[in-house]
Amino acid sequence: MNRNRKGLAVAAALLAVSSGTQAAESVNIGAPSWTGAQAIAHLIQEIVTSRIGGEAELVPGDNAAIFQAMDAGKGDIDIHPDVWLPNQKSFTDKYVDGTGNVALSENAYEGKQSFCVSKAFAEETGISSIFDLARPEIAEKMDSDGNGKGEIWIGAPGWASANVNEVKVRDYGLMPFMEPIRADQSVMTATVGDSIEKGMGYAFYCYSPHAIWFQHDIVRLSEPAFDEAQYIALQPDEDPNWFENSKVMTEDALKEVQIAYSTSLAERSPAVAELVQSISLTGDDVSQFAFEIEGGKDPADVAKAFVEANSDRVDAWLGM
Repeated sequence: MNRNRKGLAVAAALLAVSSGTQAAESVNIGAPSWTGAQAIAHLIQEIVTSRIGGEAELVPGDNAAIFQAMDAGKGDIDIHPDVWLPNQKSFTDKYVDGTGNVALSENAYEGKQSFCVSKAFAEETGISSIFDLARPEIAEKMDSDGNGKGEIWIGAPGWASANVNEVKVRDYGLMPFMEPIRADQSVMTATVGDSIEKGMGYAFYCYSPHAIWFQHDIVRLSEPAFDEAQYIALQPDEDPNWFENSKVMTEDALKEVQIAYSTSLAERSPAVAELVQSISLTGDDVSQFAFEIEGGKDPADVAKAFVEANSDRVDAWLGM
């Protein structure tokens, strides 16, 4: 869509609202659990309601549920605000390249995934590599429950990245020393702070953008450089024996993070479809959102403040 057509679509939406017709834009936005996705979902909601004059609701759901609803095209969920690729490639293969009922936005921000420990723990023990977690004396310092193994948070239930990280823990030879933990992201954030306060070790899946880089002094553990031949990461919807048939012995490639939306949205709410196609955020934007939200601010207030402070950027997204 060119700038003029986008401007016309927004103008038409505003005219419909002012005239009281039934053509007002309406959208249901998927709201996955992680903070960055929550922030972007609220940002879209704020722009739709305050700048387009439409209606927007947030609908909680995991990746599978959101993609299935977008594919159905009935409006139950129209948008996934934070699609990490290639982590969620199995979904985009099926619904973007396959059925064609889901589309991706034009613009992406960059994401990087790693494993981290606190800087203080790294300096105390001299660890710098993921393979250092296989040292018995290091694992002992990370054992909080006395079961003989340290703990390493690999992600939340339902995350594709958690599956990849579990394979990594196995293939890096860490299983005899480290216990992979799946728990909500809030559990990880709280545990990082608690471990630093107590002077204990704790290893965890970390990624940027994320609020934790503002909250704590942490460092990435090095991994072998990305090698596609050594990165065979299957997901349960691709292979029921995904764990046995995967092999990951390399760091993740840099990620592209985009918005996905149901192609049917273009017919039902064209101005919203054109908005999500044009939104352009940076990793710093999303990290700042996440930091403010994790600090206790209401995501809706964070989104409203961003829109007010970045009127020109939002106008550009709207083709105005």
